[in-house]
Amino acid sequence: MDDFIAARAQMALSLGFHIIFSCVGMVMPFLMAFAHWKYLKTNNEVYKGLTKAWSKGVAILFATGAVSGTMLSFELGLLWPGFMKHAGPIFGMPFSLEGTAFFIEAIAIGFFLYGWERFNKWFHWFCGFLVGVSGLASGILVVAANSWMNSPTGFDYINGQYLNIDPIKAMFNDAWFPQALHMTVAAFCATGFAVAGVHAFMIMRKRNVEFHTKAFRIAVGFALIGAFGAPLSGDVAAKSVAERQPIKLAAMEAHFETEKGASFVIGGIPDEEKEEVKYAVKIPKVLSFLVSNDFNSEVKGLKDFPRDEWPPIAVVHYAFQIMIFFGVIMIVIGAIYLYAFFFKKEWLNKHWLLKTFLIATPFGYIALEAGWTVTEVGRQPWIIYGIMRTVDAVTPMPGIQYSFYFFTAIFVSLSLILVFLLKRQIQMVPKLYDPTDAQFNDKNKKS
Repeated sequence: MDDFIAARAQMALSLGFHIIFSCVGMVMPFLMAFAHWKYLKTNNEVYKGLTKAWSKGVAILFATGAVSGTMLSFELGLLWPGFMKHAGPIFGMPFSLEGTAFFIEAIAIGFFLYGWERFNKWFHWFCGFLVGVSGLASGILVVAANSWMNSPTGFDYINGQYLNIDPIKAMFNDAWFPQALHMTVAAFCATGFAVAGVHAFMIMRKRNVEFHTKAFRIAVGFALIGAFGAPLSGDVAAKSVAERQPIKLAAMEAHFETEKGASFVIGGIPDEEKEEVKYAVKIPKVLSFLVSNDFNSEVKGLKDFPRDEWPPIAVVHYAFQIMIFFGVIMIVIGAIYLYAFFFKKEWLNKHWLLKTFLIATPFGYIALEAGWTVTEVGRQPWIIYGIMRTVDAVTPMPGIQYSFYFFTAIFVSLSLILVFLLKRQIQMVPKLYDPTDAQFNDKNKKS
């Protein structure tokens, strides 16, 4: 493994882990706040226990995300000093604001965890809600920095110099809103399905059924918002990509020839040598409509761009297909659940429906990882699109492969610790969080 590949692999691995931690951190506090709101409105102690259980999970994930996020910030300087030298002054603002959001989130978590019976009940609820708002803001600000790499603006690039820097314009670049919107919706979808799957499993095992049923239904509600919102936010993102990065769009669809009335490609195996996609299902004119609302509009193909600017076509195309596939599956599952909720109430407790959500537990995060692969790999060979190539930004320091092995070990260890802690939280539900369980009541009597 040469140093350049090691640097890219390390960054990909770090982002792949951190994106899961950060997305859960963006969404779980809202589930927690909703459960707390239900407790305050109904005075049902089960919702109180659910709120406490989820709040401990939020705290665990916050700590894990803080570690992985800090590592990522160090990696930017360690692996890509050429990038940070020029880009730091331009997009430093969203990173600084993200740090502020992080501190607000940390304070709000502390207030919420230790505020039971100490604060006014609605101020206490607000602290929990603030955890979600600040976590969401933190994620959006990081996406703003990433979107600048896809749509660099806020400076003049003259003779290799970055002049007339405008950090505000850089932060609110053309890619900022589409990426932030799609990322937020995807985070709600992925986290909602993951949490619903865990609680569906516990219901199937007939453990604390009322507790986990309430948790399951809250999680499904958030999952459905994400699942049905994803096509709309994805459409906004796709139109933005078509306008700013037509070569990325062409790679997503393995679209080699410029043509009017371009077909939308489903599946297929790209052949870069023969410049064609094999075994694909093509839906005529749909791609043209998706990018411009015109069935006969022109869509540029890969052949219109220099070969040395092509991203890895197969990786981008397959990742895009994976994202679409799992996104559609989650929409179908969501539609079945809604049909059951409104027309077939008896389905809601059926084993097959719960098992469907259990199987779908990782689907959102698979789609999320695939979507980020499209975003990041589709930008290659540029680290700053059209300005700086990735190979020119990598560190000259030798031995990066050892750094890759070291960071890989850290992230795997973090993941194992996280799984252990969350599993223990679930196991403690009867004793600590479910007031309808005999173990909970026995523990309270002893105390």
